[in-house]
Amino acid sequence: MTPFTTLSGVAAPLPITNIDTDKILAGRFLKTIKREGLGEALFDSMRRHPDGAPRADFVLNQPPYDHAVFIVALDNFGCGSSREHAPWALADFGVRCIVAPSFADIFANNCSKNGILPVVLTRAEIDWLIDRVSKPETAVLAVDLPEQTLQAGDRRFAFDIAPGAKKRLVEGLDEIGGTLRLLNRIEAFETGRQAEAYRFPSTSTAVLGLRRRPAG
Repeated sequence: MTPFTTLSGVAAPLPITNIDTDKILAGRFLKTIKREGLGEALFDSMRRHPDGAPRADFVLNQPPYDHAVFIVALDNFGCGSSREHAPWALADFGVRCIVAPSFADIFANNCSKNGILPVVLTRAEIDWLIDRVSKPETAVLAVDLPEQTLQAGDRRFAFDIAPGAKKRLVEGLDEIGGTLRLLNRIEAFETGRQAEAYRFPSTSTAVLGLRRRPAG
C-alpha cells in the first residue's frame, strides 16, 4: 500500500445512514479479483440509471465531487456483507478517507488494510461537516494521521484510531507486508525447529507415549 500520513482534497457529502457494501459495490461486480477498474462501478445503482446513463443528481457525478478523496457520510457506513471489493472500489475511484459517526467493524478493518482511513466523529460534528462540504467552495478537508486530526477551514477535529490500524496505514503495510518484514525471524525459527527435529527425531512421539510396544 501507499503509506498514509497526510491527505488534502475535495470531500463529497453523502448524508445517508446504513450505506451497505452492496450499495458501495453491487454483487454483480464481484466476479473479478482485480482491483483496477472497480471505481467505475462504485455506487453504481446510485450513480447511474438502469440504462447506464449517469444520474445528474448524484454527488459523485458533479464537479468538484467527481474528484473527491474524502467522503463524509452518516451512521453505520459499510454495513452488510464483508466483501473486500467495496474498499477496493472506493480506493480505485480515488477515495482515501471516509468520515462518519460509525462504521461496520469488518468494513473499517478492510479499509485500513487497503489504504483507506476511516475517521469516526460525533454526529454533531458530522452534521457540521456535511453542511460545510455541501458547498463546493468549502468542500476541502485535510487530515493528518500521525497527529490524528481532521481540518475543515479554521476548525480542527481530533479522532481516535486503533494503534494497529494506524501503524498499517502510516507504514503502508497490509498483513502480508507486515509478515514479510519478519521473514528473517521466521526463517531462523524454521531452521532451528528443523535442526531440533533432526537431532531428536523420536522426542515428540516419546513424550506423547506413542512408541510402538514390543509384539507379544
